[in-house]
Amino acid sequence: MKPASAATHGRPSPTTRRAPVTIAGLFFVLVGTGSPATPASVGDEIGTSVFALEDNRRFGEIVEAWNADILWEPAAVSQDPITKFGDEARAVFGPIPPGDCNAPDSRRLILEVDGNSVDLAPNLSKPGFPLEFEHRDVDGNLVRRTTSLPKCDKPSLAASAYCAMNSRLARVSLDHVSWTFLCRKSSSSLEVDNIDYWRSTDPRFALYGAIGFNDLTGEIAFIDGRKDRDTFDWSTPFVPPGGQSYSDVAGRASARELYDKTFKVDCHACHDNKKPYVIDPHVKQARIAYAPGDADGRAAAFAPGKFLPRRTARAEAPFRVIGSGYTAGRAFEMTRAKAVGFPGHPCTSCHSLTTLETGRRFAADAAGKMPMIARPTPGQLDALFEQKVLLTNVKNHRTDWGLRSGTGKLYPWMPPANEGELSTLSPEISDEDWNRLSQCLWDAGGEECGYRSLYTACPAPGKDGDGFDAKDFTTEVNWQPQDRERPALRLKWRYWNGYGEVPTRDDVRFNVAVIVTDLPPDARLPFDFEFPPVPAARGSQFTTTRGEVGVSGSAIVLKNASFAGHRKWTDPSPAIAMRDYAIDVPAVCGKRYLFRVLPKRFCFDYSGVVYGSGYTVHADIACGGSASPLKPSYRSK
Repeated sequence: MKPASAATHGRPSPTTRRAPVTIAGLFFVLVGTGSPATPASVGDEIGTSVFALEDNRRFGEIVEAWNADILWEPAAVSQDPITKFGDEARAVFGPIPPGDCNAPDSRRLILEVDGNSVDLAPNLSKPGFPLEFEHRDVDGNLVRRTTSLPKCDKPSLAASAYCAMNSRLARVSLDHVSWTFLCRKSSSSLEVDNIDYWRSTDPRFALYGAIGFNDLTGEIAFIDGRKDRDTFDWSTPFVPPGGQSYSDVAGRASARELYDKTFKVDCHACHDNKKPYVIDPHVKQARIAYAPGDADGRAAAFAPGKFLPRRTARAEAPFRVIGSGYTAGRAFEMTRAKAVGFPGHPCTSCHSLTTLETGRRFAADAAGKMPMIARPTPGQLDALFEQKVLLTNVKNHRTDWGLRSGTGKLYPWMPPANEGELSTLSPEISDEDWNRLSQCLWDAGGEECGYRSLYTACPAPGKDGDGFDAKDFTTEVNWQPQDRERPALRLKWRYWNGYGEVPTRDDVRFNVAVIVTDLPPDARLPFDFEFPPVPAARGSQFTTTRGEVGVSGSAIVLKNASFAGHRKWTDPSPAIAMRDYAIDVPAVCGKRYLFRVLPKRFCFDYSGVVYGSGYTVHADIACGGSASPLKPSYRSK
């Protein structure tokens, strides 16, 4: 055969004659896409086209061979829980930075006792240079040394060491996605001691965790270090779960040894306030637990200030946990969890509170109250008891200085007015207001609580879901080059997965279902019922013929089509505009091709997959006679 003319971009010119090509029982003839050929030049040679529609297996093999590189499900290369989680998180948030708690812009969490910062250092004035706790004022002057540290001004509410010192915090942001890394020092006794481990220069720590968050979509992911090792070391950055990419063999292997594959810790229960982090005095943001304009400068000297930026989250804001392995066993709890609106209440007017830990634990400590339920169930009684024990232990580790009253007081640390102003000018919440709120926070209230689902639904791709629609559907016939020397009908469209403005977001694919029929004699437009039904496009009763191609009812279905050039198990290059999509199927004269194109989002949570509304496209291929060679059209459904 002669090579295709360059003028037709790889397709033969409309008047080029080709002999019929027979492939394994399927009879194909070339269809031109330029000007209609004359009946004399084409119709006499082609004769009657034969298309073995009953041979779905062979049809599927050809379709799969032509499209295999772009038919693949994201994050499905491995079922190892850590590797799969890393691939899922990368598909939603983009590249995950290494966890570097020792980076130049990371922060040491300072411990405060009686209004001074505390560190552990050798006492050079004593024989043997024993380690002692040095208490220094805001100017760095030594106030005193102690050999023990039983209490602090702002004990932790995280059920780790109450007065843990010298943990480290790092944060990396790219556009709307941020990653926060915490290297937390702790101990089995939950107390600190004057040993090297607690020094700021000692890189050992007990608990490693990271939180990824998209501030547009409210998507959040939790990374947790394994629980069967005593210590980690922040001297070297930690590889992301799943490595840096699908091809990062060494990184993926290292991550499998680093992270908790059981997803044991209920991170979502505390980080439930529609933000990437929970703020309490132990973390020490400047706006909490310091009086405005504090003359001693403690806010500037001790607090990380705007290192963790302020975010206001409302009860109606989107919020969704990413990680199918993490959410799989928590679906019941997470679907029942509620955000508390409580219109008009002095606390919920500023803060997002929930029926999980921000309500049960953090709100109670912030208000200086104990949680209560007027008529608790037996299960609630047990949970109330557990929270009261924890809050009592926190209170017992708080210094008298932290409990003082008057100007500069620290506790309760969140009054119902004036935000961070903790002086006597800001009265504490009344028992009546607290009791009303506590009922809501324990999911024991009524309509007054303004309940909403805490974790929101996975958005379907498309204008009725995430707002990003597929566009510009076209069809064309191509002569396949070299090893694919046969005609193909190419269906093309454009789409940008712009949800969350993540340039490498990769959680959307398309299913394409096709039914091939004879051309109607009157060239009428197809009726809606003639297109592949939606269940078929979703893959209902799907039977694989080869790879991601199979049969569903009367339709051939291609599953999980990605954009052109996005080869299987590769991470996408960044894009901030529409990408090109295309699939090829064998082209046959005298046939009508009816497509249903269905976008789908892999939610990577307990939702599984959600589908958009989809599109219908048809293409008529007529060869010879007075019919035009190709009559494509499409319409959105």
